Amino acid sequence: MASMPTTDRSYRALLAVPSLGRVVAGMQVARIAQSMVGVSLVLFTLTEYRSATLAGIVTFLSIAPGMVASPVAGALLDRHGRSRLVLVDYVVACASFGLIGVLAMTGHLPVWLLLLIAAISSLTGPLSNSGLRSLFPLLVPRFLWERINAVDSMGYVVATIVGPPAAGALVALMGGPAALVGIGAIFAVAALVLIGIPDPQTDVTSTGRLLLDAWQGLVYTWRNPTLRALGFAISAVNLSAGVVTIVIPLIVLDHLHQGPAVAGAVFAAMGVGGGVAAIVVGRTNSHGRERVMLALPMLGMAAAIVLLLPGQLFLLVASMLIQGLMNGPMDVGLFTLRQRRTDPAWMGRAFAVSMTFNFAGFPIGSAIAGPLASASIPAAIAFAVAMAVVAAVIAWRGIPVTDDPRASARMARRQVGATTGR
Repeated sequence: MASMPTTDRSYRALLAVPSLGRVVAGMQVARIAQSMVGVSLVLFTLTEYRSATLAGIVTFLSIAPGMVASPVAGALLDRHGRSRLVLVDYVVACASFGLIGVLAMTGHLPVWLLLLIAAISSLTGPLSNSGLRSLFPLLVPRFLWERINAVDSMGYVVATIVGPPAAGALVALMGGPAALVGIGAIFAVAALVLIGIPDPQTDVTSTGRLLLDAWQGLVYTWRNPTLRALGFAISAVNLSAGVVTIVIPLIVLDHLHQGPAVAGAVFAAMGVGGGVAAIVVGRTNSHGRERVMLALPMLGMAAAIVLLLPGQLFLLVASMLIQGLMNGPMDVGLFTLRQRRTDPAWMGRAFAVSMTFNFAGFPIGSAIAGPLASASIPAAIAFAVAMAVVAAVIAWRGIPVTDDPRASARMARRQVGATTGR
Protein backbone atom coordinates (compact mmCIF):
# COMPACT_ATOMS: atom_id res chain seq x y z
CA MET A 1 0.00 0.00 0.00
CA ALA A 2 1.34 3.41 -0.92
CA SER A 3 2.81 5.67 1.79
CA MET A 4 1.64 9.26 1.65
CA PRO A 5 0.62 12.01 4.06
CA THR A 6 -2.77 11.30 5.57
CA THR A 7 -3.60 14.96 5.12
CA ASP A 8 -3.65 14.56 1.33
CA ARG A 9 -7.15 13.32 0.63
CA SER A 10 -7.41 14.68 -2.90
CA TYR A 11 -8.10 12.70 -6.04
CA ARG A 12 -4.52 13.51 -7.06
CA ALA A 13 -3.26 11.44 -4.12
CA LEU A 14 -4.57 8.32 -5.85
CA LEU A 15 -1.87 8.75 -8.51
CA ALA A 16 0.77 7.82 -5.91
CA VAL A 17 -0.72 4.36 -5.36
CA PRO A 18 1.42 1.81 -7.28
CA SER A 19 -0.31 0.02 -10.19
CA LEU A 20 -3.62 1.76 -9.50
CA GLY A 21 -3.54 3.70 -12.78
CA ARG A 22 -3.32 0.53 -14.88
CA VAL A 23 -5.98 -1.21 -12.80
CA VAL A 24 -8.38 1.69 -13.29
CA ALA A 25 -7.56 1.91 -17.01
CA GLY A 26 -8.16 -1.80 -17.61
CA MET A 27 -11.31 -1.68 -15.53
CA GLN A 28 -12.61 1.27 -17.53
CA VAL A 29 -12.06 -0.39 -20.89
CA ALA A 30 -13.80 -3.55 -19.69
CA ARG A 31 -16.71 -1.62 -18.22
CA ILE A 32 -17.33 0.12 -21.51
CA ALA A 33 -17.54 -3.31 -23.09
CA GLN A 34 -19.81 -4.54 -20.29
CA SER A 35 -22.13 -1.56 -20.68
CA MET A 36 -22.33 -2.32 -24.40
CA VAL A 37 -23.22 -5.97 -23.77
CA GLY A 38 -26.57 -5.35 -22.10
CA VAL A 39 -27.84 -2.94 -24.74
CA SER A 40 -26.36 -4.91 -27.64
CA LEU A 41 -27.81 -8.23 -26.51
CA VAL A 42 -31.28 -6.73 -26.10
CA LEU A 43 -31.15 -4.90 -29.45
CA PHE A 44 -29.57 -7.95 -31.16
CA THR A 45 -32.30 -10.24 -29.87
CA LEU A 46 -35.12 -7.82 -30.65
CA THR A 47 -33.89 -7.22 -34.21
CA GLU A 48 -32.82 -10.79 -35.03
CA TYR A 49 -35.53 -12.80 -33.26
CA ARG A 50 -38.32 -10.19 -32.80
CA SER A 51 -39.10 -11.33 -29.25
CA ALA A 52 -39.14 -9.20 -26.09
CA THR A 53 -39.55 -12.36 -24.00
CA LEU A 54 -36.43 -13.89 -25.52
CA ALA A 55 -34.55 -10.62 -24.94
CA GLY A 56 -35.40 -10.84 -21.25
CA ILE A 57 -34.32 -14.48 -21.07
CA VAL A 58 -31.01 -13.80 -22.83
CA THR A 59 -30.31 -10.93 -20.43
CA PHE A 60 -31.14 -13.20 -17.49
CA LEU A 61 -28.85 -15.99 -18.69
CA SER A 62 -26.00 -13.58 -19.41
CA ILE A 63 -25.92 -12.82 -15.66
CA ALA A 64 -27.63 -15.49 -13.52
CA PRO A 65 -25.24 -18.49 -13.89
CA GLY A 66 -22.34 -16.32 -12.77
CA MET A 67 -24.32 -15.34 -9.72
CA VAL A 68 -24.71 -19.00 -8.77
CA ALA A 69 -20.98 -19.54 -9.22
CA SER A 70 -19.96 -16.43 -7.26
CA PRO A 71 -19.15 -18.15 -3.92
CA VAL A 72 -16.62 -20.38 -5.68
CA ALA A 73 -15.28 -17.38 -7.59
CA GLY A 74 -14.82 -15.51 -4.31
CA ALA A 75 -12.95 -18.42 -2.75
CA LEU A 76 -10.66 -18.55 -5.78
CA LEU A 77 -9.99 -14.81 -5.48
CA ASP A 78 -9.02 -15.09 -1.81
CA ARG A 79 -6.77 -18.10 -2.43
CA HIS A 80 -5.12 -17.34 -5.77
CA GLY A 81 -5.08 -13.55 -6.06
CA ARG A 82 -7.15 -11.29 -8.21
CA SER A 83 -5.26 -9.99 -11.24
CA ARG A 84 -4.87 -13.28 -13.10
CA LEU A 85 -8.46 -14.30 -12.49
CA VAL A 86 -9.71 -10.94 -13.76
CA LEU A 87 -7.81 -11.68 -16.98
CA VAL A 88 -9.51 -15.08 -17.24
CA ASP A 89 -12.93 -13.43 -17.25
CA TYR A 90 -11.96 -10.93 -19.91
CA VAL A 91 -10.65 -13.69 -22.17
CA VAL A 92 -13.85 -15.72 -21.72
CA ALA A 93 -15.96 -12.63 -22.49
CA CYS A 94 -13.91 -11.91 -25.60
CA ALA A 95 -14.38 -15.46 -26.88
CA SER A 96 -18.10 -15.67 -25.99
CA PHE A 97 -19.34 -12.49 -27.62
CA GLY A 98 -17.07 -12.93 -30.60
CA LEU A 99 -18.51 -16.42 -31.08
CA ILE A 100 -22.11 -15.20 -30.88
CA GLY A 101 -21.38 -12.55 -33.48
CA VAL A 102 -19.59 -14.88 -35.90
CA LEU A 103 -22.23 -17.61 -35.63
CA ALA A 104 -25.01 -15.06 -36.21
CA MET A 105 -23.21 -13.67 -39.26
CA THR A 106 -22.94 -17.14 -40.77
CA GLY A 107 -26.52 -18.10 -39.94
CA HIS A 108 -25.57 -20.81 -37.45
CA LEU A 109 -27.03 -19.42 -34.22
CA PRO A 110 -30.25 -21.17 -33.17
CA VAL A 111 -31.95 -19.86 -30.04
CA TRP A 112 -30.72 -22.71 -27.83
CA LEU A 113 -27.09 -22.02 -28.75
CA LEU A 114 -27.48 -18.28 -28.13
CA LEU A 115 -28.83 -19.05 -24.65
CA LEU A 116 -26.04 -21.56 -23.95
CA ILE A 117 -23.21 -19.20 -24.92
CA ALA A 118 -24.82 -16.34 -22.97
CA ALA A 119 -25.00 -18.57 -19.89
CA ILE A 120 -21.38 -19.77 -20.22
CA SER A 121 -20.14 -16.20 -20.66
CA SER A 122 -21.60 -15.25 -17.29
CA LEU A 123 -19.85 -17.96 -15.26
CA THR A 124 -16.55 -16.09 -14.92
CA GLY A 125 -18.14 -12.66 -14.45
CA PRO A 126 -17.66 -12.57 -10.65
CA LEU A 127 -13.90 -13.03 -11.12
CA SER A 128 -13.52 -9.56 -12.63
CA ASN A 129 -16.40 -7.76 -10.91
CA SER A 130 -15.54 -8.93 -7.40
CA GLY A 131 -11.82 -9.19 -8.10
CA LEU A 132 -11.45 -5.51 -8.99
CA ARG A 133 -13.86 -4.30 -6.31
CA SER A 134 -12.04 -6.22 -3.56
CA LEU A 135 -8.64 -5.11 -4.93
CA PHE A 136 -9.27 -1.40 -4.34
CA PRO A 137 -9.39 -1.44 -0.50
CA LEU A 138 -6.19 -3.54 -0.49
CA LEU A 139 -4.31 -1.18 -2.81
CA VAL A 140 -5.62 2.16 -1.53
CA PRO A 141 -5.20 3.65 1.99
CA ARG A 142 -8.37 3.76 4.04
CA PHE A 143 -8.49 7.57 4.13
CA LEU A 144 -8.81 7.59 0.32
CA TRP A 145 -11.60 5.02 0.10
CA GLU A 146 -14.27 7.61 -0.69
CA ARG A 147 -12.07 8.91 -3.50
CA ILE A 148 -11.39 5.54 -5.11
CA ASN A 149 -15.03 4.58 -4.68
CA ALA A 150 -16.03 7.75 -6.49
CA VAL A 151 -13.58 6.81 -9.25
CA ASP A 152 -15.09 3.32 -9.23
CA SER A 153 -18.56 4.79 -9.58
CA MET A 154 -17.29 7.15 -12.27
CA GLY A 155 -16.09 4.09 -14.14
CA TYR A 156 -19.68 3.02 -14.48
CA VAL A 157 -20.67 6.55 -15.37
CA VAL A 158 -18.16 6.83 -18.21
CA ALA A 159 -19.15 3.37 -19.40
CA THR A 160 -22.81 4.39 -19.35
CA ILE A 161 -22.09 7.54 -21.35
CA VAL A 162 -19.87 5.82 -23.92
CA GLY A 163 -21.09 2.23 -24.05
CA PRO A 164 -24.84 2.29 -24.78
CA PRO A 165 -24.65 4.96 -27.52
CA ALA A 166 -21.70 3.14 -29.07
CA ALA A 167 -23.60 -0.14 -28.89
CA GLY A 168 -26.71 1.40 -30.40
CA ALA A 169 -24.69 3.04 -33.18
CA LEU A 170 -22.82 -0.19 -33.97
CA VAL A 171 -26.05 -2.19 -34.11
CA ALA A 172 -27.65 0.48 -36.33
CA LEU A 173 -24.66 0.82 -38.70
CA MET A 174 -23.18 -2.68 -38.78
CA GLY A 175 -25.83 -4.95 -37.32
CA GLY A 176 -26.05 -6.82 -34.02
CA PRO A 177 -23.59 -9.62 -34.91
CA ALA A 178 -20.80 -7.19 -35.85
CA ALA A 179 -21.45 -5.16 -32.70
CA LEU A 180 -20.95 -8.26 -30.53
CA VAL A 181 -17.69 -9.09 -32.31
CA GLY A 182 -16.51 -5.56 -31.62
CA ILE A 183 -17.38 -5.93 -27.94
CA GLY A 184 -15.28 -9.07 -27.79
CA ALA A 185 -12.34 -7.11 -29.17
CA ILE A 186 -12.73 -4.45 -26.46
CA PHE A 187 -12.54 -7.13 -23.77
CA ALA A 188 -9.28 -8.30 -25.37
CA VAL A 189 -7.86 -4.77 -25.02
CA ALA A 190 -8.83 -4.69 -21.32
CA ALA A 191 -6.99 -7.97 -20.77
CA LEU A 192 -3.85 -6.62 -22.41
CA VAL A 193 -3.85 -3.52 -20.17
CA LEU A 194 -3.96 -5.62 -16.99
CA ILE A 195 -1.28 -8.17 -17.87
CA GLY A 196 1.43 -8.15 -15.20
CA ILE A 197 -0.51 -6.28 -12.47
CA PRO A 198 0.79 -7.56 -9.08
CA ASP A 199 -1.51 -8.71 -6.30
CA PRO A 200 -1.08 -7.06 -2.87
CA GLN A 201 -0.26 -9.29 0.08
CA THR A 202 -3.11 -9.88 2.52
CA ASP A 203 -4.06 -12.33 5.27
CA VAL A 204 -6.41 -15.06 4.08
CA THR A 205 -8.73 -17.23 6.14
CA SER A 206 -8.87 -20.58 4.34
CA THR A 207 -9.60 -24.22 5.14
CA GLY A 208 -7.56 -25.43 2.16
CA ARG A 209 -10.73 -26.82 0.54
CA LEU A 210 -12.29 -24.76 -2.21
CA LEU A 211 -15.94 -25.69 -1.71
CA LEU A 212 -15.72 -25.31 2.06
CA ASP A 213 -14.12 -21.88 1.61
CA ALA A 214 -16.96 -20.97 -0.75
CA TRP A 215 -19.51 -22.12 1.82
CA GLN A 216 -17.79 -20.05 4.51
CA GLY A 217 -18.10 -17.01 2.26
CA LEU A 218 -21.84 -17.57 1.98
CA VAL A 219 -22.19 -17.98 5.74
CA TYR A 220 -20.03 -14.97 6.53
CA THR A 221 -22.00 -12.73 4.19
CA TRP A 222 -25.35 -13.91 5.52
CA ARG A 223 -24.32 -13.49 9.15
CA ASN A 224 -22.87 -10.03 8.56
CA PRO A 225 -25.93 -7.82 9.29
CA THR A 226 -24.80 -5.00 7.02
CA LEU A 227 -24.03 -7.20 4.01
CA ARG A 228 -27.31 -9.06 4.48
CA ALA A 229 -29.39 -5.87 4.59
CA LEU A 230 -27.51 -4.40 1.63
CA GLY A 231 -28.26 -7.56 -0.31
CA PHE A 232 -32.00 -7.23 0.09
CA ALA A 233 -32.05 -3.47 -0.49
CA ILE A 234 -29.82 -3.36 -3.56
CA SER A 235 -31.48 -6.46 -5.02
CA ALA A 236 -34.81 -4.66 -4.83
CA VAL A 237 -33.53 -1.53 -6.55
CA ASN A 238 -31.84 -3.70 -9.20
CA LEU A 239 -35.16 -5.43 -9.87
CA SER A 240 -36.30 -1.97 -10.86
CA ALA A 241 -33.19 -1.42 -13.02
CA GLY A 242 -33.70 -4.73 -14.79
CA VAL A 243 -37.20 -3.70 -15.78
CA VAL A 244 -36.00 -0.31 -17.03
CA THR A 245 -33.35 -1.98 -19.20
CA ILE A 246 -36.06 -3.84 -21.13
CA VAL A 247 -38.71 -1.10 -21.09
CA ILE A 248 -36.55 1.68 -22.56
CA PRO A 249 -35.71 -0.15 -25.84
CA LEU A 250 -39.32 -1.28 -26.19
CA ILE A 251 -40.63 2.28 -25.86
CA VAL A 252 -37.99 3.69 -28.21
CA LEU A 253 -38.25 1.00 -30.89
CA ASP A 254 -41.92 0.01 -30.80
CA HIS A 255 -43.77 3.12 -29.59
CA LEU A 256 -41.57 6.02 -30.70
CA HIS A 257 -40.39 4.17 -33.83
CA GLN A 258 -36.81 5.34 -33.36
CA GLY A 259 -33.65 3.35 -34.05
CA PRO A 260 -31.17 1.51 -31.78
CA ALA A 261 -28.87 4.56 -31.64
CA VAL A 262 -31.60 6.58 -29.94
CA ALA A 263 -32.09 3.84 -27.36
CA GLY A 264 -28.36 3.93 -26.58
CA ALA A 265 -28.42 7.72 -26.27
CA VAL A 266 -31.27 7.54 -23.75
CA PHE A 267 -29.22 5.20 -21.55
CA ALA A 268 -26.24 7.56 -21.83
CA ALA A 269 -28.22 10.27 -20.03
CA MET A 270 -27.87 8.21 -16.85
CA GLY A 271 -24.11 8.44 -17.17
CA VAL A 272 -24.19 12.22 -17.47
CA GLY A 273 -26.09 12.57 -14.22
CA GLY A 274 -24.01 9.92 -12.48
CA GLY A 275 -20.74 11.61 -13.43
CA VAL A 276 -21.67 14.88 -11.77
CA ALA A 277 -22.99 13.17 -8.64
CA ALA A 278 -20.07 10.77 -8.14
CA ILE A 279 -17.38 13.46 -8.31
CA VAL A 280 -19.21 15.74 -5.87
CA VAL A 281 -20.13 13.02 -3.37
CA GLY A 282 -16.69 11.40 -3.53
CA ARG A 283 -15.16 14.52 -1.96
CA THR A 284 -17.16 14.09 1.25
CA ASN A 285 -16.73 11.82 4.26
CA SER A 286 -19.49 9.22 4.10
CA HIS A 287 -18.88 7.72 7.54
CA GLY A 288 -22.13 7.54 9.50
CA ARG A 289 -24.18 8.89 6.57
CA GLU A 290 -24.34 5.75 4.44
CA ARG A 291 -27.97 4.87 5.15
CA VAL A 292 -29.11 8.33 4.05
CA MET A 293 -26.90 8.06 0.95
CA LEU A 294 -28.70 4.84 0.06
CA ALA A 295 -32.33 5.33 1.06
CA LEU A 296 -32.98 8.84 -0.28
CA PRO A 297 -31.54 8.17 -3.76
CA MET A 298 -33.66 5.02 -4.00
CA LEU A 299 -36.78 7.12 -3.44
CA GLY A 300 -35.50 9.59 -6.02
CA MET A 301 -35.10 6.74 -8.51
CA ALA A 302 -38.68 5.65 -7.90
CA ALA A 303 -39.90 9.16 -8.71
CA ALA A 304 -37.73 9.29 -11.83
CA ILE A 305 -39.08 5.99 -13.17
CA VAL A 306 -42.61 7.43 -13.06
CA LEU A 307 -41.50 9.81 -15.83
CA LEU A 308 -41.34 6.85 -18.22
CA LEU A 309 -45.14 6.45 -18.20
CA PRO A 310 -46.02 9.07 -20.86
CA GLY A 311 -43.58 7.44 -23.26
CA GLN A 312 -42.18 10.75 -24.54
CA LEU A 313 -38.55 10.93 -25.58
CA PHE A 314 -37.57 14.01 -23.55
CA LEU A 315 -39.11 12.43 -20.43
CA LEU A 316 -37.17 9.22 -21.04
CA VAL A 317 -33.97 11.25 -21.12
CA ALA A 318 -34.98 13.22 -18.01
CA SER A 319 -35.77 10.00 -16.16
CA MET A 320 -32.40 8.46 -16.94
CA LEU A 321 -30.58 11.69 -16.07
CA ILE A 322 -32.23 11.81 -12.64
CA GLN A 323 -31.54 8.12 -12.04
CA GLY A 324 -27.87 8.82 -12.79
CA LEU A 325 -27.82 11.66 -10.26
CA MET A 326 -29.23 9.26 -7.68
CA ASN A 327 -26.66 6.58 -8.50
CA GLY A 328 -23.70 8.76 -7.46
CA PRO A 329 -24.36 8.97 -3.71
CA MET A 330 -25.84 5.47 -3.66
CA ASP A 331 -22.68 3.91 -5.14
CA VAL A 332 -20.24 5.76 -2.87
CA GLY A 333 -22.34 4.92 0.21
CA LEU A 334 -22.66 1.27 -0.80
CA PHE A 335 -19.02 0.68 -1.74
CA THR A 336 -17.57 2.42 1.32
CA LEU A 337 -19.97 0.85 3.80
CA ARG A 338 -19.21 -2.63 2.47
CA GLN A 339 -15.45 -2.00 2.71
CA ARG A 340 -15.68 -0.69 6.28
CA ARG A 341 -17.76 -3.59 7.51
CA THR A 342 -15.97 -6.51 5.85
CA ASP A 343 -12.94 -8.23 7.39
CA PRO A 344 -10.03 -7.89 4.89
CA ALA A 345 -9.32 -11.63 5.14
CA TRP A 346 -12.80 -12.31 3.73
CA MET A 347 -13.02 -9.61 1.07
CA GLY A 348 -12.78 -11.89 -1.97
CA ARG A 349 -15.54 -14.24 -0.85
CA ALA A 350 -17.67 -11.66 0.93
CA PHE A 351 -17.52 -9.21 -1.96
CA ALA A 352 -18.29 -11.92 -4.52
CA VAL A 353 -21.31 -13.14 -2.60
CA SER A 354 -22.42 -9.64 -1.61
CA MET A 355 -22.15 -8.24 -5.12
CA THR A 356 -24.04 -11.23 -6.50
CA PHE A 357 -26.71 -10.89 -3.82
CA ASN A 358 -26.95 -7.18 -4.59
CA PHE A 359 -27.19 -7.70 -8.33
CA ALA A 360 -29.63 -10.63 -8.14
CA GLY A 361 -32.58 -8.38 -8.83
CA PHE A 362 -31.31 -7.20 -12.22
CA PRO A 363 -31.58 -10.44 -14.22
CA ILE A 364 -34.79 -11.34 -12.42
CA GLY A 365 -36.22 -7.92 -13.23
CA SER A 366 -35.18 -8.33 -16.88
CA ALA A 367 -36.78 -11.76 -17.09
CA ILE A 368 -40.01 -10.47 -15.50
CA ALA A 369 -40.03 -7.35 -17.67
CA GLY A 370 -40.03 -9.26 -20.97
CA PRO A 371 -43.49 -10.83 -20.73
CA LEU A 372 -44.86 -8.12 -18.40
CA ALA A 373 -43.91 -5.24 -20.69
CA SER A 374 -45.17 -7.17 -23.71
CA ALA A 375 -48.59 -7.24 -22.05
CA SER A 376 -48.48 -3.76 -20.48
CA ILE A 377 -45.62 -1.28 -20.33
CA PRO A 378 -47.39 0.81 -17.62
CA ALA A 379 -47.67 -2.31 -15.45
CA ALA A 380 -43.95 -2.97 -15.86
CA ILE A 381 -43.13 0.63 -14.93
CA ALA A 382 -45.40 0.45 -11.87
CA PHE A 383 -43.59 -2.69 -10.75
CA ALA A 384 -40.23 -0.94 -11.14
CA VAL A 385 -41.41 2.03 -9.05
CA ALA A 386 -42.69 -0.25 -6.29
CA MET A 387 -39.38 -2.13 -6.08
CA ALA A 388 -37.39 1.10 -5.75
CA VAL A 389 -39.60 2.19 -2.84
CA VAL A 390 -39.24 -1.21 -1.16
CA ALA A 391 -35.46 -0.90 -1.53
CA ALA A 392 -35.45 2.46 0.27
CA VAL A 393 -37.43 1.06 3.19
CA ILE A 394 -35.12 -1.94 3.56
CA ALA A 395 -32.00 0.24 3.40
CA TRP A 396 -33.24 2.61 6.09
CA ARG A 397 -34.72 0.01 8.43
CA GLY A 398 -32.42 -2.95 7.82
CA ILE A 399 -28.85 -1.60 7.78
CA PRO A 400 -27.37 -1.39 11.29
CA VAL A 401 -26.07 1.97 12.46
CA THR A 402 -22.82 0.27 13.50
CA ASP A 403 -21.38 -3.18 12.89
CA ASP A 404 -18.35 -5.29 13.78
CA PRO A 405 -17.13 -7.27 10.75
CA ARG A 406 -14.64 -9.32 12.78
CA ALA A 407 -17.42 -10.48 15.09
CA SER A 408 -19.38 -11.59 12.04
CA ALA A 409 -16.32 -13.50 10.84
CA ARG A 410 -16.02 -15.31 14.18
CA MET A 411 -19.70 -16.24 14.11
CA ALA A 412 -19.36 -17.50 10.55
CA ARG A 413 -16.39 -19.70 11.42
CA ARG A 414 -18.22 -21.15 14.42
CA GLN A 415 -21.26 -21.96 12.29
CA VAL A 416 -19.15 -23.54 9.55
CA GLY A 417 -17.28 -25.60 12.12
CA ALA A 418 -20.55 -26.85 13.57
CA THR A 419 -22.05 -27.78 10.21
CA THR A 420 -18.92 -29.67 9.08
CA GLY A 421 -18.23 -31.39 12.40
CA ARG A 422 -14.90 -29.61 12.86
